[in-house]
Amino acid sequence: MKAIGVYKSAPVETEGLFEQIETEAPVATGRDILVRVKGIAVNPVDFKVRKGKQDDGAFKILGWDAAGVVEAVGEDVTLFRPGDEVWYAGDVTRSGSNTELQLVDERIAAPKPKSLDFAAAAALPLTTITAWEAMFDRLLIDRAAVDANASKTILIIGGAGGVGSIAIQLAKLAGLKVITTASRPETIEWVKKLGADSVINHRNPLDEELAAQGVANVDYIFCTSETDQYFDVMAKLIAPQGRIVTITEAKENHNVDLLKAKSASFSYEFMFTRSMFQTADMIEQHKLLATVAQLVDEGVIANTATESFGPLTPANLQKAHALLESGKAIGKITFDGIA
Repeated sequence: MKAIGVYKSAPVETEGLFEQIETEAPVATGRDILVRVKGIAVNPVDFKVRKGKQDDGAFKILGWDAAGVVEAVGEDVTLFRPGDEVWYAGDVTRSGSNTELQLVDERIAAPKPKSLDFAAAAALPLTTITAWEAMFDRLLIDRAAVDANASKTILIIGGAGGVGSIAIQLAKLAGLKVITTASRPETIEWVKKLGADSVINHRNPLDEELAAQGVANVDYIFCTSETDQYFDVMAKLIAPQGRIVTITEAKENHNVDLLKAKSASFSYEFMFTRSMFQTADMIEQHKLLATVAQLVDEGVIANTATESFGPLTPANLQKAHALLESGKAIGKITFDGIA
């Protein structure tokens, strides 16, 4: 089978950064399904893993967003059969989706939305799982309590990216008032289109931006940007007994005692936790992707794919990584299968 990947860590400007090779097709056993990949999307985790790759000479296949057709199933699989169309974000500890055939545990895959083609469907799994778990498992927002949530406010730092684009929609679905950050005209337009109630500029101090809108504190904060940059201001802005969640690691030590007087909580969201540690509730990702597929088909959740780079080739993949690393991507970049 064909696969695209890297042999070593290198800057995104490196000529011939990605290579296409022929490799042996994997075999489905246990609870794995073997998927013929027909749609792929890229995420910041892709370039973070690429940059962190050890120079051990091994070929690394990246990619953790895909949609495709089940070709074969392991002996313990009960959720799928060959021919089923699925979508998933995969497992960061295993080989990625930039390939023709990929193994994935059935418990972290689900039937793809019927209303989306494969490339469009691939734009959603990783960001959807991340946003869903952050809001409903970490921030403990009750998505069914729409009336009660109407009096509560969430600040989403970085609303125009892949995760923020889904988080805005889920927050509105739960009935929250949504304040998000964006700075360029095109990103401001994008977040408003997705349902943000108000937008503040993250190039300015967030407390000053919120004060200008008459807001002193917010009930929830969802940080999709740099934790180090925003920790202190998040501690200042969070309401007493409020909750903060972030998806980016802190490289600095922060004074968590800033949260003590408010009895405020701070947590991380990492959507690979369940698959990485084979948690007892892994199947929750199957369930939430199945729920979101239905919401997409009903027109409740809008797709966040904004750019299609056509067939997956080494050159196209390198171009996508460069755009992601620039920090100027809006929504998600997608591909069809390998050319």
